[in-house]
Order: sequence, then C-alpha cells, then structure tokens
Amino acid sequence: MFTSQLALLYVFFLMVPEGVRPQPSPSPSGAVSTQSDLGPRTQGEALQSSSEVPGVSTVSPTVVTPSAPGNRTVDLFPVLPICVCDLTPGACDMNCCCDRDCYLLHPRTVFSFCLPGSVRSSSWVCVDNSLIFRSNSPFPSRVFMDSNGIKQFCVHVNNCFLESKSTTCARFFKNLADSCTLDPTLNAASYHNFTVLKVPRGLSDLQNTKFQVPVTSVSQADSPLLAGNTCQNVVSQVIYEIETNGTFGIQKVSISFGQTNLTVEPGTSFQQHFIIHFRAFQQSTAASLTGFRSGNPGYIAEKPLLALTGDRRHSMTLLQSKGDGTCSTKRHEVQFGVNAISGCKLRLKRVDCSHLQREIYQTLHGSPRPEHVAIFGNADPAQKGEWTRILSRNCSVSAMHCTSCCVIPVSLEIQILWAYVGLQSNPQAHVSGARFLYHCQPIQTFFLQDSQQETEVPLTTVVTFVDITQKPEPPRGQPRMDWKLPFDFFFPFKMVFSRGADSQKGSVSPILILCLLLLGVLNLETK
Repeated sequence: MFTSQLALLYVFFLMVPEGVRPQPSPSPSGAVSTQSDLGPRTQGEALQSSSEVPGVSTVSPTVVTPSAPGNRTVDLFPVLPICVCDLTPGACDMNCCCDRDCYLLHPRTVFSFCLPGSVRSSSWVCVDNSLIFRSNSPFPSRVFMDSNGIKQFCVHVNNCFLESKSTTCARFFKNLADSCTLDPTLNAASYHNFTVLKVPRGLSDLQNTKFQVPVTSVSQADSPLLAGNTCQNVVSQVIYEIETNGTFGIQKVSISFGQTNLTVEPGTSFQQHFIIHFRAFQQSTAASLTGFRSGNPGYIAEKPLLALTGDRRHSMTLLQSKGDGTCSTKRHEVQFGVNAISGCKLRLKRVDCSHLQREIYQTLHGSPRPEHVAIFGNADPAQKGEWTRILSRNCSVSAMHCTSCCVIPVSLEIQILWAYVGLQSNPQAHVSGARFLYHCQPIQTFFLQDSQQETEVPLTTVVTFVDITQKPEPPRGQPRMDWKLPFDFFFPFKMVFSRGADSQKGSVSPILILCLLLLGVLNLETK
C-alpha cells in the first residue's frame, strides 16, 4: 500500500502546472526564485513574513549573488526567446542585461540590477539567515530555504531613480505685478542653481567635485520682466535630461525651458509643466530618430499607445487643459492599460457649421488623426500587418431630426480591446482592436451668425481598455482514490440470495471471510 501512495504522489506531481513546479537554482545555495518569476510558492520554500530574524553574529557576512555564482561563466546573452526590455533600437537600454546594443560581456558588473525578463534568474543578493538580526532595506526581502535546508536571507535590488516622469501644477496669483519679478517659480535661474550627485549614497566626500555633476542649460531663458500690463519670460515648462551610465551613475544633466507671457489682471493663473527624462549615456543619434518601443513585443503597462497616420508613427493623445480650463496645445499621452478621462473648454469664433465641426473633431482626436494602432509595442511602421485600423463612428446628422441646427461632437470615447497571448509563463499583451465613438449634440445655427463673438464648447475624451483574454481552464485538483472492485466481487452475495433460506447456513463462512477482507483493506487505508 505504501508503494501505491508513492505512485499517487508521483502522478500528482506530474499533473501540477509547469509554472508551479520547483525550479532548479543556478546558485550553490539553491535559492528559489521569486513568485513573480515562477508563479505560486512551492512547498520547498520557507518564507518568513517578519523582517526580524533571530540570531546575531559578529562574523562578516559573505554575500552570494544567485544570478552569477562562483566562478561560473556568465552567458553574454542568456537563452531567452526575446529580449522584452530592449525598448530602444540601436541603443543600450539601462539595466536590460540581454540588450545586444550594450556590448557587455558581464552586464551585472555594469548595471545595478537586471530588469525582469532580461535574465532567467532574479537579481537576489543573499547571505546566511543567521547573520541578519533586523533588515531596514528599502528593497523587497525574503527568506528562502536552499537544497541543503539552510535558510538564506535575500534582498531584491531595484532602483526606480531611473523612471522618466512628468507632472503639472497650476499657479494662482493675487497680484502678478509683484510676483512677476519676485516669485522664484517664475524665474528660470532658480531651476538649475545646484549640482547633482553621481550616485545617491555611499560617497565619503560629498564636497568632492568629481562626484558632482552640474546642471547645464541648453536653451536661452531670460529673467522675468514686467513691461506695462504684461509679465514676460515666465517659465511655463521645465525639462530635465539626465544621462546615466549604469553603476557609474549620472554623467550629464541638462535643462531646457519653455517661456510665455502673462497678462497682469486679478486672479491670473497658468499651468507649469515639469518633465524628467532618463536615457543612456552617449545614446546614438540613429536610435533617437527611430523612437522608443512600448514593449518588445507585448505592450508594457503605462507605456504610450502607438498610433500610425500614413507612414508616421506617433503616440495616441488626449485633451489637456490650461490653468483656466481652456484647451491647451499640449496633450496627454494615452498610456497602455490606463483608463483615463480629460476635458477642457474650446473657445472659437462663431463661424459656419462645417468649419466648427472640423475644428472640434481635430481637437478631440488630435493632429495628426490616428488611423491605425499598433498591435504590439514594437510595431514597425513599414510593416502594415503589425497595425490594425481604428474603427470610427462620426456624428449622424439625420439622427438629430433638426433642420435649423448644427450637430457638433462634444465627447470622444476611445475603446481599446486587448488580450494576453503566448505562454502563460511569459504572456505578451497585444491590441485586438480599437474604435473612436463620437457623442454629439445640436446647437442652433442662429447662434453662429455673430462672428465677432466667441463661443465656448466643453469637450471630453475618455479612454477605456477592455481585457478580452481567454484564460485557459483552471488546473485540476488532487487526484482522488479510484476504488476498483474485481469482476466477480458480488458473486458470493448472488449465490447466497439465489439458494434460498435452506442453503444460507452453509454460506456463513464465505460471507464472514469477505467481511474480514474488507475490514483489512479499510484498516490499511486509514493507517
């Protein structure tokens, strides 16, 4: 019976999905990879939720890096079906250990960590668990059990000091005449009168100039000047370009400005834009011309949704408002997987209906108007099969039943259907379809007759991402005991009941023996 139980356990192991089975570790300590890489945790892992680990030792910890153990030869490009983090063609993407444009024999000696998907194993730094009493690391940490039963305390090194971001803020002034020359937020000089450290910590001499990088201005920016009823040279946009070189830190910081003029009046307000962009040091010119990928191949969440107009590739955009709520020439990028809504007020001179319709349509969908959307994040404009046409439904004039009115669009709903495809262990997000739905309303034509006045139309854009992934059936549960009886199991019972009452006396022995056999089998099963 013990043999049969082992056979059942073996069969159960074979039925476990591939992503749940224990994976061989590339390190001598045998640390198990993380749940995000290998799926749910297995029984071989011993995870402690507390950051405090009993035991204190004065011995200096020996750091073990599971991804590059001992003196083993590290492959130049780990065996991966596709380098998903290679988002910049012709240039080295930071911390992408499988990017061939980096030309690195040992990427881990240059990069502070490897992005998920660029190597098969995670970038965990481990020491013996008994050497750690308390961990105050800002990075995720876990306790693993290696193949020898020894607990390892591991820290997953990560660094979001390298994510490009943008933000806006609205400025309101009670008295712009005084704030024009006194408020430092309006003066370009206040945004670059400092230096930047090459690396954030671990420096013994912070005053050493070789560890400091100056912020250089690449655009001409004059100081604010009050001229009559106008405040000139007000900073409206600040863009930081930071070039990094792996573990060598920041190599160059440049800043550029956008400036505008404001009219001095009560309650003046405007919107400032701030952008910080990280890129690889000495990025090739050819790479910057081809543009960035939004995934390779599948889309990455919060990366721009790629659109195509003719042969020109660009990002799909949304409305963006100024500080006073009117529509701005700048627009928000549509980010993959992020539902969004934005609105603004469009001010137009009262003109004929057809011109008004054209102007509003262009404001809603942006210029140029998107015709196709990229199926994957690395779509090539030259390959038309890698793009899908955007379905569009404009306003229906006949449906309004209005003879003396102008039907104008007031909102645009962008619907994106997407799904995961490929292996469950490495799914890739792709766009299945997209459509533009315009919602309209009529306005009276006599309202447009006075061309000297302006009309104000509130506009709205909405983006909705719908996941249509067809998920496979869930894995089966544990196998149940399959009771199998011999072909002639009921033969003694048939014989007893077929002989009648007179012949039952001689059938007591077979029935008793059968009952004893059944009790013996049940006893073995319960042990």
